[in-house]
Amino acid sequence: MRVLVIGSGAREHALCWKLAASPLLTSLCCVPGNPGIAAVATCLPGRVDDIAGLVALARREAIDLVVPGPEGPLVAGIVDAMEEAGIRCFGPSAAAARLEGSKSFTKEICAAAGIPTAAWRSFTDAPSARAYLATLPSPPVVKADGLAAGKGVVVAATHEEAEVAITEFLEVGRLGAAGRALVLEERLTGEEVSLFALCDGEHAIAFGAAQDHKAVGEGDTGPNTGGMGAYSPPPVLTAALEEAAMQRIVRPALAEMARRGTPFRGILFAGLMLTAEGPKLIEFNVRFGDPECEALMLRLRSDLLAALLAAMDGELPSFDVRWSKEAAMTVVMAARGYPARPASGGVIGGLEAAGAIAGAHVFHASTATRDGVLVAQGGRVLAISAAAATLAEAARAAYAAVDKVVWADGFCRRDIGWRALGGVPT
Repeated sequence: MRVLVIGSGAREHALCWKLAASPLLTSLCCVPGNPGIAAVATCLPGRVDDIAGLVALARREAIDLVVPGPEGPLVAGIVDAMEEAGIRCFGPSAAAARLEGSKSFTKEICAAAGIPTAAWRSFTDAPSARAYLATLPSPPVVKADGLAAGKGVVVAATHEEAEVAITEFLEVGRLGAAGRALVLEERLTGEEVSLFALCDGEHAIAFGAAQDHKAVGEGDTGPNTGGMGAYSPPPVLTAALEEAAMQRIVRPALAEMARRGTPFRGILFAGLMLTAEGPKLIEFNVRFGDPECEALMLRLRSDLLAALLAAMDGELPSFDVRWSKEAAMTVVMAARGYPARPASGGVIGGLEAAGAIAGAHVFHASTATRDGVLVAQGGRVLAISAAAATLAEAARAAYAAVDKVVWADGFCRRDIGWRALGGVPT
């Protein structure tokens, strides 16, 4: 098959790396890709938000299957556009992608399907939101309703912080269209886990789980980011809890979407809080997480391309997903100043030595080549990953690889996996 992956981050690098190993593959392209992806796929120019251009490119390259990585093109309707052009595309329709595109829509699905989630209210005007805030006994979580590139959630420590977020979202317009509506919801307590499910519109099978680290600083301090690291499998998510989440959260959501005439096909990413009352939904995403995907791909033993096709062809009930017994960890290396004002342009070296560490893989997130030299483009730049027999060994290998990277502007958290490891990895 001729496959086109859309995206340019470490998630897409991990997907390309895994797809490249499929015996079903004859050709692999990526738009726009990055220097790391170029080692396993042909990178073609293009923009992930140019749906018409991507359809034209897929036609020109005689693509059999398109695999979008990020949420933007999915919410914008790339699956609908590709299928209208007669090109298969893995992921949900625009109508089904509203599960990520609108927080209030997801809450409505939860209410209709009886899915356990935080108490909530949605607002489009600041005075009403402030009036509701004044009635709450504890500070809420403030969420922009639309896509905000990881910047639309404020876990308020005080009512004053929540009020500032309301003002910035609804009155100042800091997030543009994404913040024209917001959700105020109860703050849940417990362990947060990312559970992934492969869905064909009717059936869903668990497709791996991980724990992410959102805060920029060690000990989960500082502002939230797109993710500073992840590990899989998370020991806190037992088999019983995973099945409870599938039965009470994922499958009811799938059934409700089908009932509405908008069946969900693709990867459903359930952000869970493991509370004293059991798993509760924090949010749905409609694609693989990043950096969770990198850790998952290291552990996946099944053919990824065959798995995607099984979901598209309604063959999930008979598909056998196989996972390595190993643990995997991903440590994100970001540019100095991230997430506020990340530096860019710094030269990166040592990646060959990093990749030579046993079990380690270097996934590129935001890199470019200039005059034959690899440079950082700012933000999250590298996802240094490793798999090993135990999580502690995976952590040692990942950080040994990090230490081989030569990049003056780079930094990372040194405590990825601290919940499961009982402290900073050594």
